[in-house]
Amino acid sequence: MKRRGWFLPLAATLGFAFLYLPIVSLVVFSFNENRLVTVWSGFSLKWYAALFADPQMLGAAWLSLQIAAVSATIALVLGTLCAVALVRFRRFRGKTLLAGMVSAPLVMPDVITGLSLLLLFVAMESMFGWPAGRGVLTVILAHSTLCMAYITVVVQSRLSDLDLSLEEAAMDLGATPVRVFFDITLPIIAPALISGWLLGFTLSLDDLVIASFVSGPGSSTLPMVIFSKIRLGVSPDVNALATIIIGVVALGVVTATLIGFRSNGKERRA
Repeated sequence: MKRRGWFLPLAATLGFAFLYLPIVSLVVFSFNENRLVTVWSGFSLKWYAALFADPQMLGAAWLSLQIAAVSATIALVLGTLCAVALVRFRRFRGKTLLAGMVSAPLVMPDVITGLSLLLLFVAMESMFGWPAGRGVLTVILAHSTLCMAYITVVVQSRLSDLDLSLEEAAMDLGATPVRVFFDITLPIIAPALISGWLLGFTLSLDDLVIASFVSGPGSSTLPMVIFSKIRLGVSPDVNALATIIIGVVALGVVTATLIGFRSNGKERRA
């Protein structure tokens, strides 16, 4: 039996350590009693109490969750429609332009995207009076534009691999195109839709640059509040918030994994 080399295990160990040791240290120091995040002085939960007593942080977190959910939903609908148009309609006027416009946010720097959207909103307000000022609405519109590009790519790749014979068989049996889409196509591409929505939700929740351009008073998202705090030094309550987010994400990943294992087990038994 051929012995395994030592390079690949060592490289994998160093890679995982590089990725996850900072996260582990962040979680550990969120329970630190000392205000200095690099000096351990004992176990304490006071920074979690300070976090839940901070209305600015909690308000920004709740606002970011709302913006991310709405933006991801809008982007999912628009991105799915774009993906269907690009995959199913082989030739139509403006298809190349549409594909280029959808792909542009993927390669465009966030600074350019944020600045261009700000100028667009200012021009629209001067011409039509909408949107009135910068706030939650403009952040949602900007994030929907950004997330739509990623969701389009995800759904488009799934639609390209879809077996068209299933839809043709349904239409041969008398189903209308709308019925075929909702009964055949939509359930098949549902995993791509869920993945796209989660990707859009994460991108919106994580965005700082674009939101800084298009937001206004009273619409500061969580990344903006955290960035303003860490400019004066990392506060331990930020570590506490990050630990809570990591815990929620880890719980979701574990739950999805267990559900996937259970579904695979049922399919094998069937």
